[in-house]
Amino acid sequence: MLFNSVQFLIFFPLSVAFYFSTPAKYRWTILLAASYYFYMSWRPEYAILILGSTIVDYIAAIKMSNYADKKKRTLILMFSLITNLGLLFTFKYLNFFSDSFYNIFKLFNHNATPFELNVLLPVGISFYTFQTLSYTIDVYRGDREPERHFGIFAVYVSFFPQLVAGPIERSTTLLPQFHKTFEPRYDNMKYGLQLAAWGMFKKVVIADRLALFVNQAYSLPNNYTGFDTLLATYFFAFQIYCDFSGYSDIAIGVARVFGYKFMKNFDRPYFSQSIHEFWKRWHISLSSWFRDYLYIPLGGNRVSKNRLHFNTMAVFLTSGLWHGANWTFVVWGGLHGIFLIFEKWSQKTRGKIYALTGINKISHLQQFINIIITFHLVLFSWVFFRAQSLGFVFMIFKKIAKSIIYFNPNKLFVHPISPIYFFVIFLLIIVEILQSHYRLRETIARFPAWLRWTIYYVGLFSLYYLGEFNEQEFIYFQF
Repeated sequence: MLFNSVQFLIFFPLSVAFYFSTPAKYRWTILLAASYYFYMSWRPEYAILILGSTIVDYIAAIKMSNYADKKKRTLILMFSLITNLGLLFTFKYLNFFSDSFYNIFKLFNHNATPFELNVLLPVGISFYTFQTLSYTIDVYRGDREPERHFGIFAVYVSFFPQLVAGPIERSTTLLPQFHKTFEPRYDNMKYGLQLAAWGMFKKVVIADRLALFVNQAYSLPNNYTGFDTLLATYFFAFQIYCDFSGYSDIAIGVARVFGYKFMKNFDRPYFSQSIHEFWKRWHISLSSWFRDYLYIPLGGNRVSKNRLHFNTMAVFLTSGLWHGANWTFVVWGGLHGIFLIFEKWSQKTRGKIYALTGINKISHLQQFINIIITFHLVLFSWVFFRAQSLGFVFMIFKKIAKSIIYFNPNKLFVHPISPIYFFVIFLLIIVEILQSHYRLRETIARFPAWLRWTIYYVGLFSLYYLGEFNEQEFIYFQF
């Protein structure tokens, strides 16, 4: 079931109505039933996987709490990790590694047949696996007590707003909320619906509309010029941002209607002045997960310079692989690791250049240059993220380079570019600039009623008339 579907428009208000009309003691049953129905609307049999993962981690956490012996606790934790990561590996990475080893054997003229597991990737498996892993690790570390109520723990694992694409919530912040009683509140519903509406706008008006051009340019590159492809790459940067942040906004808004608070997952990442800052603003729940459960355990930044570089690359190569079973994602993650290492290494040099040119005396100019450089480093990496294969990546760059070298204004763009593409991107930038200077929602709430409702109605009509309501899946569902 998609957020941008008619089914969800029926499912969501019914879930809210049943939730608040049920006695508080039993409301978890409504959330659990709604969440499993939501997940099973894709493929019912995959509910067995999420249930199995829930049972394993529920029992493992309680068992760990029964032992003071660290060795026994470690064995139980390892059982949980192996079970969860084993399921993730089997469904997501088994074919990838099988094909990779097959290609290596071919280089040495060894005959081998790659093993193929012909099953669809369970929706959201990477997200709920990481959420359950963080729970068992938190219990092992002593950061929280194990959850004794199996039903509430099952809701934590499967809560439908963030089940398939995050945010990846921590047990220390989300689980306690399921023990609270929330009554229907106007401010929660207003905030939640407004945020969800903005998320839906980003998805169907911006992301899905840009996808019309991006998908064609990347699927049929021979029919497009290098400049077409370059423009499609710029469009993709905004498409993936609006698609994923749109999902997060809807998820956070839907949860808030019930009374639950999720962490912020995006914070205007394309205004970042460095790659380091970008990863503090992009997919915050994932980047902070890798920081707390991989980077810091590896030693973090309190190590030698070479070990720091190793830790950085380990995190970003793993992050790339988390995103998809393809070498394009591994390279994408590796690029960001290299960017960060180079950024750290060149910090003093860049400061000297700014000082020599006098740019540092004009703070806004320096900030603007940093934003432009950071955005284009991210843009370069998006080609690897979007392309079907590494060979496809090199073809894309070759087409773009040829179009620049052999520039022909008569063949700048072979396909007409609708002005609406540029309009929706411009609108997004303006809104995010305003958000960076004002509490936009609170500011609008203080407007006179006629102006406030005019803005609301313009937004709704724009959503209706400009939106692409063809129920396109969210990009991160494939992860």
